[in-house]
Amino acid sequence: MFEKVLIANRDEIAVRVIQACSELGVEAVAVYSDADEDAKHVRLADEAYHIGNSKAKESYLDQDALLEAARAADADAIHPGYGFLAESESFAATVEASEFEWIGPPSDVMADFGEKTKARKIMEAADVPIVPGTTEPVTSPDEVEAFGEEHGYPIAIKADGGGGGRGLKIAYGPDEIESKLQEAIREGDAYFDNPSVYLERFLEDPRHIEVQIIADEHGNVRHLGERDCSIQRRQQKLVEESPSPVLDEETRAELCDAACRGAASADYVNAGTVEFLYEGGEFYFIEVNARIQVEHTVTEQLTGIDLVKWQLRVAAGEELTFSQDDIEPRGAAIEFRINAEDPDNDFIPLPGTLSTYRPARGIGVRVDDGVDEGDSIAPFYDSMFAKLVVTGEDRAEAIARGKRALEETTIDGVPTTIPFHKLLLEDEGFVANEHTTTYVENDLLER
Repeated sequence: MFEKVLIANRDEIAVRVIQACSELGVEAVAVYSDADEDAKHVRLADEAYHIGNSKAKESYLDQDALLEAARAADADAIHPGYGFLAESESFAATVEASEFEWIGPPSDVMADFGEKTKARKIMEAADVPIVPGTTEPVTSPDEVEAFGEEHGYPIAIKADGGGGGRGLKIAYGPDEIESKLQEAIREGDAYFDNPSVYLERFLEDPRHIEVQIIADEHGNVRHLGERDCSIQRRQQKLVEESPSPVLDEETRAELCDAACRGAASADYVNAGTVEFLYEGGEFYFIEVNARIQVEHTVTEQLTGIDLVKWQLRVAAGEELTFSQDDIEPRGAAIEFRINAEDPDNDFIPLPGTLSTYRPARGIGVRVDDGVDEGDSIAPFYDSMFAKLVVTGEDRAEAIARGKRALEETTIDGVPTTIPFHKLLLEDEGFVANEHTTTYVENDLLER
């Protein structure tokens, strides 16, 4: 095991990795920008190093500054968390070529899955269902029109390096093709430095279901069950739950087996998530998130397996000590993302200072956060500052426990997404499991 790990991130995920390091007897090194000098992750770390000003581009995205901090701390390894450089194959490759170990998937595997057309080819070769579409980039409106004639409309025009809704444009008819194609190309180039785009048949009303995997360098790949992430706003997840209430046991087994099969075929190592869309009784691969995810906590609560610890163990060369049959998820869990946003004003982020911060406690309640009372939510980064996870014997108890925990939570100083979460848990459609990825915008918020 490593003696010292630098965490190339901030806030809640940095705190989470620090806690895992502490339990493994590993020293944790934090980094911070000007805005985060007094942040919780800095207070909890064994050491902390300043890496730049408040803008992420000049601090948390500065690869040279991160490596300099790792050298100053004499660290053994670097954990990227999620976001920022977590899925940057160039940063992973730079770390791999350095004196530090990279706590994540190999850079070449990240590169393969970072290009969506290549990822589709890998999964198709592994007999994993993919959404009907192209496996090569398209460049002309004529190609898009030909695809529409064959598969129908709407068509998803997607940036090859995209994710999180960036670089995704929908053409609902031939007259929209040229403008949407150019918009997707521009966004792909601007956000991902990759102007290539590809096409998929756009599924208009699917569920978003993902499978958590963990793999070691000894050829072992395990899945830890699935999560349903269909409650979204502008393709951004708001609530995640497990198990997915829409799947039967046969489909669940097929889905999870497909995720493992695809990961194994790509020589995947470390933690990752294989994401699918589910519609009309069929599931289709969409992408691999080659990192730990925000919602890994849901899986940990049901399996009892500490994914972040296993990230470190796998990166240190250890072999997974549990078989697939050893993993027995129990009960149901729901995660609520607590963001400093105003749900009554189009979820606009509104940073500020937490004059009151009293999260819920009690049986079946877990809170992962990057703040304490009196801390500030900086305007330079993502607005999520905490995650509330509730567990129960079944979904009904998890929903009831979620209502109680949300009601007990008191936060003043910034608006939060808690009123939205309360509304959701009282909603008949959500409780009855009738929601899809379009439910929040097309149904819940339109009432």
